[in-house]
Amino acid sequence: MNERPRRLALAALVFGAGIGALATEITASRLLAPYFGSSTIVWANLIGIVLAALALGYWLGGRIADRRPQPTLLGFIVLAAAVCVAVVPFVAKPFLDLTVEGLDSASAGAIVGSFLAVLLLLTPPVLMLGMVSPFAIRLAVESVETAGAVAGRLYALSTAGSLVGVFLPALVLIPAIGTQRTFLVVACLLAISSCFLLGPRYLVVAAAVAGLVAVPPGAVKGEAGLIHEETSFHQYIQVVERPDGRRLLHLNEGVAVHSVWRADSVLTGGVWDAFLAVPPLLDRPLQRVAILGNAAGTTARALGVYYPDAEIDGVEIDAAVSGVGRTYFGMDDNPRLRVHDVDARPFLRATDERYDLIVVDAYHQPYVPFYLATREFFRLVRERLRPGGVVALNVAAVPDDKRLVRAIGGTLAAEVPQVLEWPALRFNTIVLGLVDPLEPAELERRLEDGPEDLEPLRELLARDVRQLEASGRPWTDDHAPVEWLTDRMIVSYAVEGGRLEEDYLPTRP
Repeated sequence: MNERPRRLALAALVFGAGIGALATEITASRLLAPYFGSSTIVWANLIGIVLAALALGYWLGGRIADRRPQPTLLGFIVLAAAVCVAVVPFVAKPFLDLTVEGLDSASAGAIVGSFLAVLLLLTPPVLMLGMVSPFAIRLAVESVETAGAVAGRLYALSTAGSLVGVFLPALVLIPAIGTQRTFLVVACLLAISSCFLLGPRYLVVAAAVAGLVAVPPGAVKGEAGLIHEETSFHQYIQVVERPDGRRLLHLNEGVAVHSVWRADSVLTGGVWDAFLAVPPLLDRPLQRVAILGNAAGTTARALGVYYPDAEIDGVEIDAAVSGVGRTYFGMDDNPRLRVHDVDARPFLRATDERYDLIVVDAYHQPYVPFYLATREFFRLVRERLRPGGVVALNVAAVPDDKRLVRAIGGTLAAEVPQVLEWPALRFNTIVLGLVDPLEPAELERRLEDGPEDLEPLRELLARDVRQLEASGRPWTDDHAPVEWLTDRMIVSYAVEGGRLEEDYLPTRP
């Protein structure tokens, strides 16, 4: 190969490898999200594995290039990386299925083991792609005088490819064709890149990878009763229909149910019913409600039946979830519901409305978006409440471990004069913040009134609610160790042999 064509071939190969490395990482995050979620911890593990693999690849690539500076060897390395990327979505499935079993039983060993196994599947292709830049520099450098310019040019090309690898899957490929086929497109691109050094006859590998695009992805987890699944810009969405007719909304790892629909009643027996017991605390008709974390509209639908005069702003960051709510969960049954497909905190900051009740159900259990659990957020909530208003938060908890509840409730107590906790279910505590404090006798008196069907709920609230005092240092936007605290809570519960189960509230259908 002549000098100029070889330089162009190396440049194209480096650019393609840069795309492949970052595209593999971004796509892997979507492969993991349905099982592990997309919390900071998940991203930290993923980025850490990728960086470690790249670092080892840089070192190994430099050593191999010095010993065998052959263009065809570099081409075969990239071709092998392409094959590894292509098999990831298929080989990973057994490990991810094991993860589902581990999450169902809260088994820390299964969760950690299969999580690491999937990440290790990414190590071989990323390691090989890390070898490309130092290897290409070794092949391109002709003299010491030009070594800096050559290295700078090739690393710039690699970084430019990485930028494409970040945005192309996230903005185009994953939403358009899904996770499995995005892996295959990336693998095909890498295989084509290798042909710049190996020759056109190896395009047959790229063609074979492209042929795998025809393989239907199928259900990600294959749960019985699956009637809908999709991957949105934000998360993996799954709708399951139970034999008793209930429809359940799962997001990402599927540990929690985010919405429930029943044909015969708006009462679900789940945590959504607990919010229906809160409006009598206002001692006035419920007029305006904001639901931060509307999901598929379960709470809004029920409020529309029991408090039909209330205007509701349902705030849901994911428009795809709102679409699922309209199609499968009867979200349009409440004509007074206005859906806003924006993030909760920017919505509160931008609106001029004042609310009687603000429901915060945006905590994708068990993990809490940190910016919805800080003092600055609760100050904004307080500013958007009317006099005598109430904020109600659904906080995940495990039996006998209230660390997360205390941390969030204590932070809320720094901004509102009275905070109460109601352990409505084994795994859900409703934290209430009251603008105007209530004495116990007055609280019980107010809970005597309300819709008759909800009397059992109000009795539970009156019986089990208790004061939650501010303690420790309130969380702030600068320091809110949500994932650290939640992971400790989950692991402790799993080690003790706990299981994740569905809980039910006593309500009259």
